[in-house]
Amino acid sequence: MFSLTVRRHFMIAHSLPREAFGPAQSLHGATFVAEVSFRRRKLNEDAIVLDIGAAGTMIEKVLAGLNYRNLDEHPDFAGKLSTTEALAEYIAQSVAAKLKDDPDGGQLTGIDVTLRENPDAWATYTLDLPAA
Repeated sequence: MFSLTVRRHFMIAHSLPREAFGPAQSLHGATFVAEVSFRRRKLNEDAIVLDIGAAGTMIEKVLAGLNYRNLDEHPDFAGKLSTTEALAEYIAQSVAAKLKDDPDGGQLTGIDVTLRENPDAWATYTLDLPAA
């Protein structure tokens, strides 16, 4: 299995209005490093998983809809908690939707999204894809 990982960062504001989140119940900011890995069983005829520039552009388009936004006001998070885990899933699903426009997208077997809040805390969501 091969993988390609591209990393970008983004900043959001949100609140997590449940007692379990302590001080994070109030509106606060967070800066995330997003690591998106694309998995594939075999390399394409150019000996790559996916074009690294195309991968970066896909990720940047998804993150542009989140960056500098208050997720409490974001329509995709209406009535939902925007935890790190939920954000990782959202990013994976959004990137997967963009893969249909890429010639190699149908050959990928999965996407892994790791969101790092700091060097000591992160969450990952793994999305398996139905590769051709």
